[in-house]
Amino acid sequence: MPLLEPGSPTDLIATTTAAFTERFGRPPRLVGRAPGRVNLIGEHTDYNRGLVLPVALPHATWVAVAPRADRQLRLSSAQQDALWTGTLDDLEPAAITGWAAYAAGVLWALREEGLEIPGLDLHVHSTVPLGAGLSSSAALECAVGVALVGLLGRSLEDTHDGVPLRDVLVRAGIRAETEVAGAPTGGMDQTVAVHARAGSALLIDFDDGARRHLDLDLEGRVLLVTDTRVSHELTDGGYAARRADCEAAASALGLDSLRRASLEDVEGLTDERVRRRARHIVTEIARVQRTVDALAQRAWSEVARCFLDSHTSMRDDFEISTDELDTAVSVAVEAGALAARMTGGGFGGSTVAIVPEERLSAVVRAIDAAFTQRSYAAPSHLVVQPGAGASVEAVDALGG
Repeated sequence: MPLLEPGSPTDLIATTTAAFTERFGRPPRLVGRAPGRVNLIGEHTDYNRGLVLPVALPHATWVAVAPRADRQLRLSSAQQDALWTGTLDDLEPAAITGWAAYAAGVLWALREEGLEIPGLDLHVHSTVPLGAGLSSSAALECAVGVALVGLLGRSLEDTHDGVPLRDVLVRAGIRAETEVAGAPTGGMDQTVAVHARAGSALLIDFDDGARRHLDLDLEGRVLLVTDTRVSHELTDGGYAARRADCEAAASALGLDSLRRASLEDVEGLTDERVRRRARHIVTEIARVQRTVDALAQRAWSEVARCFLDSHTSMRDDFEISTDELDTAVSVAVEAGALAARMTGGGFGGSTVAIVPEERLSAVVRAIDAAFTQRSYAAPSHLVVQPGAGASVEAVDALGG
């Protein structure tokens, strides 16, 4: 059964530091790590001031870094051919393009927060699948952020201008993604990448900023993530269009966000497309709370209903699913999964399923067979144990 493994942290630190040394001719000072994420439920609700329930993946992005004595910046990645070079004077949104928008964009955003950014060399290595809807971009942003914090001799438990440094990193990642890379996301990905705890899901309320860690005991079941290999891009317009529809709905209702809307309010909207978009948001926020309650009560049939209703809403009202996502969801349930739904921003990416351990192999085989039968690209699969949030993993690596 082919599963995409996260890799050994020790091996990944060694791989990342060795690649840094080969690229730049000296060892790194330290390595930072930040995880990808899979969202159990709550899609497109973060920028509507709603609820989300993600978990951090064991798959992560690793960033090796060392300071320079000059103002030069050199950024490389094992996943990209191009080396980005510039200077501290180039840390402006308009001057940063390509994959470096996510990495150098964090440096710009942290400088905007008042942190002192030195010249540096930086190398990235990631085991988070790209384009899979598993937040590889936020993992990169937060790994760069924690690496820089470590380079400055600071702890993630410190504060900066009275704000916890973890929250400063979240803000910097969001600004890099929205203002530099141009992806109008809502902040869930960076929040869980920084604040996650191993073994737990993170309930985030984007209305008041509250966070709550929920022990995720699935009682003999596992989380199976299936990457459909339909790559999605958050900067291609579909995500922004959905966000604009939600804002239009809130404006038509005279509200500051759809968090304040009732289903009755939404059903009174005259624009049919905007009404369907808003209906997804209002019902999805309610489904997050239903799922939290059901998990606490071990009410697995209710969890299954929430997942099914969520996927149906994303397919029909928000229109962000694909044939491949729909196939992976339906086949997983037919083959024995308790529940399944698409996860992430949509237009491709991944599904998440809750699968009894004894049915895992059968579910994976059934999805693979269905994709082959339909001439879809072969999917990949990850089994997810909820991981920890961002951290500095190695200091003075290789004697640097």
